[in-house]
Amino acid sequence: MRYGFLMAGLLLIAAPAQAADDHPRSTYVTLVLQAFAAKVQCPGTDVVYQDLVQKAQQMQLPDGTTEQVRKAIAFMHTGGKMGEKQSDDVMAEVAVATQATDLDQRRLGMSNWCEKQKTNLAGLIRSKGG
Repeated sequence: MRYGFLMAGLLLIAAPAQAADDHPRSTYVTLVLQAFAAKVQCPGTDVVYQDLVQKAQQMQLPDGTTEQVRKAIAFMHTGGKMGEKQSDDVMAEVAVATQATDLDQRRLGMSNWCEKQKTNLAGLIRSKGG
């Protein structure tokens, strides 16, 4: 029950950040979060940090965006034990991306979600050792 209230609160806070669907950083935050989720949850999957940096450059995001997003994801997903808290808008985008990813994983099932990510995240995730 507490989790539901927490997520509802995060969504209310994050609503303004999600309002502009064409906001490239929120799209990028979702890609990075899904890439790291695939690394952790999909057997044989790895992420190459430099590929994430290149994607940010292609999306014309400011230098340092990848590191900000990585730190924000680590902070949120470890309860503050790793990473660093970032600006409120970045943290809100991570919260929204987390919930969307969680819902996708539940809807599709983990094995189907992992399979889908091979296509969705091509160029950002790789097979381990490859």
